Amino acid sequence: MTTLHHEHPVHDHVHGPACGHPEVPHGDHVDYAHDGHLHRLHTDHYDECEPGGHVAHQGHDHQHGSGCGHDSVTHADHVDYLHDGHRHAAHDGHWDDH
Repeated sequence: MTTLHHEHPVHDHVHGPACGHPEVPHGDHVDYAHDGHLHRLHTDHYDECEPGGHVAHQGHDHQHGSGCGHDSVTHADHVDYLHDGHRHAAHDGHWDDH
């Protein structure tokens, strides 16, 4: 899976543990969910941090939804659920890893 990192052009908000946006562990860094997408700090600016490709999460029997116990994050035109250090999104009858 390839992850694209594109600079977020205007971002005056500073993300961190107390900024109020959900933290999403992602590989070797932390993304912050903000305005329907994910940001990561990259030297002196923020990048959009979005997954490329489609990766189905195998063996995921838990059904996410309101009240499931996992934080939800609005992401573009759908909702992701933070679970076990990654995001799950519903896709064609299964859950994808983001």
